[in-house]
Amino acid sequence: MSPRPRIASASAAVIGLSIALVAAPSAAAEPCTGAAAAIRPPATAPAPTPPLPGNGRPRGHRPSGANERAPLPKLGQLPLAILNALSPRSARVQQQVGVAPQPTPPVPNAAQQNPNPAPAPPAPGPPPGTSLVGWVTGPDSPNDTVKRFAITGTDLGIMWDNGDPAARQVLMAFGDTYGYCSVRGQQWRYNALFRSQDGALAKTISVPNGAVGNSYSGSPVWAPGLSKQIINSIKWAPTEKGIIPTAGISVGRTQYLNFMSIKNWDSDGRWSTNFSAIAVSKDNGENWGVYPGTIRTPAPNDVARVSYVRGNENFQQGAFLRPGPGDPYLYTFGTPSGRGGAAYVARVPQAYVPDLTKYEYWNSAQNAWVPRDPGAATPVVPGPVGEMSAQYNTHLKQYLMLYCNGANDVVARTAPAPQGPWSPEQVVVTSAQFPGGIYAPYLHPWSTGRELYYNLSLWSAYNVMLMKTVLP
Repeated sequence: MSPRPRIASASAAVIGLSIALVAAPSAAAEPCTGAAAAIRPPATAPAPTPPLPGNGRPRGHRPSGANERAPLPKLGQLPLAILNALSPRSARVQQQVGVAPQPTPPVPNAAQQNPNPAPAPPAPGPPPGTSLVGWVTGPDSPNDTVKRFAITGTDLGIMWDNGDPAARQVLMAFGDTYGYCSVRGQQWRYNALFRSQDGALAKTISVPNGAVGNSYSGSPVWAPGLSKQIINSIKWAPTEKGIIPTAGISVGRTQYLNFMSIKNWDSDGRWSTNFSAIAVSKDNGENWGVYPGTIRTPAPNDVARVSYVRGNENFQQGAFLRPGPGDPYLYTFGTPSGRGGAAYVARVPQAYVPDLTKYEYWNSAQNAWVPRDPGAATPVVPGPVGEMSAQYNTHLKQYLMLYCNGANDVVARTAPAPQGPWSPEQVVVTSAQFPGGIYAPYLHPWSTGRELYYNLSLWSAYNVMLMKTVLP
C-alpha cells in the first residue's frame, strides 16, 4: 500500500465504513417495472439480502423529457434505428447518433394549414464520428451483469485509472444499483464498483468475475455473484436518500471518490444535497472510508457537525482532472447539485487531495488562483451543466470536457488550460437520438487520443452504455 497522504488537520482522519445492505426503494421506482422486473434469479443466485436504510432513485434524478417506461433497448439484434415503442419488448436504439435536429419551421395559422399535411421529415443523418458500442451493464450487456453481479439496473459508470503499474485497471463507479427485482428489497445498493483491464473496447468494456476478498477481481463482492455497496452512510445527515459517486481519481495506488449525499430528489434534473465529500481506498476500491475534513455543505446548518463555507454549494458534484505534462496539480471541477448550475474549478497538489486547506480556486476577475476560498471561484463554463467529465486530450493537445446541456444533449468543449477559456459547446450526442433520457457522459481514461470512448446512461433502460466518438 502507498503511504498515508499528508493531512494538515486531525479532523481529516478517515471514517471507516461498515458493510450493510440498503433499504428497498419504493414500489413505484421505475427500474423494476419493465423487462428487468420479469427476470428471476437462477437456482444458484445469491441468497436474498436484507434491505439497507434509504430509498431508491425516484423520478427526480431523471433528465427532463425522459420516458421512464420505454422498453429496454437491445443492441445488435435488429436494424438499429431511433428508439421507438414498436411493441412492449421490441424497442430499438440507433447505433449511429447525430447532430441536433434542424429547427422546426413556424406553424402557419389554421386558415393556411394543409388539411392533409405531409409527414414530418426524418431526423437528420448521423455524423460520421459517433457510434454506440454496446451495453456495459444490464440484461443485454455481454458482461451479463445480472447473473455475475446481481445488477439489473444502474447508472453513471464514472471511470478512472487505478494508478497501479503492476495491475493497471480502469475502475468504474456506479450510482443507485438494482439487483433481482423479484428478491425482497430488490438487492438495492447506494453504489457499486467494477474493475477492468480491457483496452480494446470493441464490443463494450469487458469486466471479469468478482471474487470475495480479491481487490483486483472484476468487482468488490459480498458473495459470488453479488457486487457490494462500496460507500455507506456516515449518518451525519438526518435525511439521506442516496450516496452517489460523482468523480474518481488515483494518486499513486490510492483511490479517491468524490460523492454527494442526497437530501431530496426534487424534480426532473433537480435535487438537493446534504453535503459532498471525498472517500478513500488503499486497496484498489475494495474498502472505502470518508475524510470528514472534506465535507462541503451547501448551506448553513445542513450538517450539524460541519461549518458552512461560502462557495461550497458550487462543489456539490465533481469531476477530477489529471493535467497535461509538467503540471504538478490535480484539478476538480465543481457544480451545484442538479443539472442547472455553472461549472467552477479548483486545483490541489497531488499529495493533498483530502486537505481542503490546500485547494486553490480560479477567479477570472483576478486572473488568479485564490487559496482556501471556494467563494472566490467564478464560473469557467456557464450553466446548465449536467454530470461532467474532463481529461487532457493528446490528439487535440487541449483539455476536453463532456457533459449534458439544458437540452439533454451530450456536448463537448475544449480549452488550453483547465481554467479556460473554454470553447463553445459542440453537440456530440442528441437527446432526440436517444428518447428516454441520456445523461452522465464519463470519459474512459485510456482513450485520450483521436478515438474517445465514454459511458453514457439511459434513464428509460436504467443502465449504462459505451459510446465512441472519433475526433476530426
